Amino acid sequence: MELSNLVESVLKKDTRFIVITGGVCSSIGKGVLVSSLGVLLKNAGYSVSVVKWDPYLNVDPGTMSPLEHGEVFVTADGAETDLDLGHYERLLGEKLMRDSSVSSGQIFQEILDGERQGEFLGRCIQLVPHVVDAIKKRMLNFACNHDVDFVLVEIGGTIGDIEGKGFLEAIRQIRIDIGSSHIFHGHLSYVPFLEWTGEIKTKPTQHSVNALKREGLVPDCLFLRAAGDIPEKPLQKVFRMCGVNRDFVFQVPTADPIYELFFDLKNQKVCERVQDYFGMSHIKEPDLSGWQKLVSTIKGLKKKVTIALVAKYVGNNDPYISIVEAIKSAGYACNVKTSVIVIDAEKLEERDTQESRESWRLLESVDGVIVPGGFDNRGVNGKILTVSWAREHKIPYLGICLGLQVMLIECARSLVGLKKAHSTECDGNTPDPVIDLLPEQRDIKEKGASMRLGEYACSVVKNTKAYDAYGQDTVFERHRHRYEFNNAYRDAFEQAGVVFSGIYQEKNLVEIAELKDHPFMVGAQFHPEFCSSPLRAHGLFKAFLEAALKK
Repeated sequence: MELSNLVESVLKKDTRFIVITGGVCSSIGKGVLVSSLGVLLKNAGYSVSVVKWDPYLNVDPGTMSPLEHGEVFVTADGAETDLDLGHYERLLGEKLMRDSSVSSGQIFQEILDGERQGEFLGRCIQLVPHVVDAIKKRMLNFACNHDVDFVLVEIGGTIGDIEGKGFLEAIRQIRIDIGSSHIFHGHLSYVPFLEWTGEIKTKPTQHSVNALKREGLVPDCLFLRAAGDIPEKPLQKVFRMCGVNRDFVFQVPTADPIYELFFDLKNQKVCERVQDYFGMSHIKEPDLSGWQKLVSTIKGLKKKVTIALVAKYVGNNDPYISIVEAIKSAGYACNVKTSVIVIDAEKLEERDTQESRESWRLLESVDGVIVPGGFDNRGVNGKILTVSWAREHKIPYLGICLGLQVMLIECARSLVGLKKAHSTECDGNTPDPVIDLLPEQRDIKEKGASMRLGEYACSVVKNTKAYDAYGQDTVFERHRHRYEFNNAYRDAFEQAGVVFSGIYQEKNLVEIAELKDHPFMVGAQFHPEFCSSPLRAHGLFKAFLEAALKK
């Protein structure tokens, strides 16, 4: 559809856009802010959806290391996306699809594929108009395809990044196309406190807004990210120097638990100000009673359970953020405070070092163990040793993706008698490939978006721990992997006491396995953490924590 027709359709639907940019530095919480705005609007009775624009040139983060870019979140329709989509889904309770994730790489690929197919014959392809028009079409198409009152758009990165200029120009032009009454631009900026002078400094925010103005954008609203309250004098300086109405300068304090940010923003009348900006006929106040109940529960938690996350991606970029959040949510549902200890799987392999002894001491102190997903051979032996220890000592264990696979490799070696059993991902010459590629995966050469991705049905077997956790015959869970359990070994495993309690019937693939004579040793080939939320804990995580509490 032509841009002019898209603009007409959006205006006819009366869709409103809220765009959030970030300034001064990255990692100041744009995703959490966008989610918070969505929570306020949704609980005021409006329908909401979200789009993330990522300036990086990768088509998606699927081929990036989690240490480079954080967790890869998977949507129900199989898109590998930025972890912020996990924030959106968890907090808003909305299932998002691949059109909620847009990267510069996708835009450039779309244009260059079109050029090869002859769409631009006789014309020179340029950033303006072609790249910018493609971005505008994505945004307007999203509004046309989703029947919602508000579309929230987060632009990743930081103002000043060269990769983000096309997205900023798209916003500038869309504001002209649909009119300022249909688009609201909020800018989140970091306001530092200098301990050595005892002062809050607003100059970085002023520079950040000036950078926006150079791109032809003046924000309608400022969200000031700070560790504590910002006094009125610095706030006066900000709105005067940045040219933003004082009523639209809000503080975004550090909140613990994070859900308290909803109440901070509500008390500042953010939701009402946004409605007023758009000229809504009836200004509605958000009802946050459900979140208030959750916060009260969290603050009243006294009993504590400690969980080990035996991982291979150990860093500061949230490689396992959905799992950590799912553990917390299960803790809220079980009325228990959770503490997560991340243990480097490789350290468990080095038996004679001080670091290894310390890692084993930590592992032996916990109430339950989770082994998450991962790729290639690094750290796999440490994870197998973890499974062996948890099995022998009857420690509650939850394996996710690779965590299921190492559980079955250990069972093959210890219970079935296949001493050299392995995954062909780690050992292509193993005589007993209990974990192997699906036939359709063997000829795949491209790495991007070529795994088994997205939501698949899982039939849950009755009278199993999995069925106790779910309480239903069929569930839908999200996948991200290439390797599966080899069905040629199924009978031998069942005779050894392994129960295959979840099956993808269409291809007869193992989805869930559990050990019969164990308090809780369950592995899932999928990623249950992607379907957990603070207000609705996932059944597998809840059952796992209940077992850890009994231990």
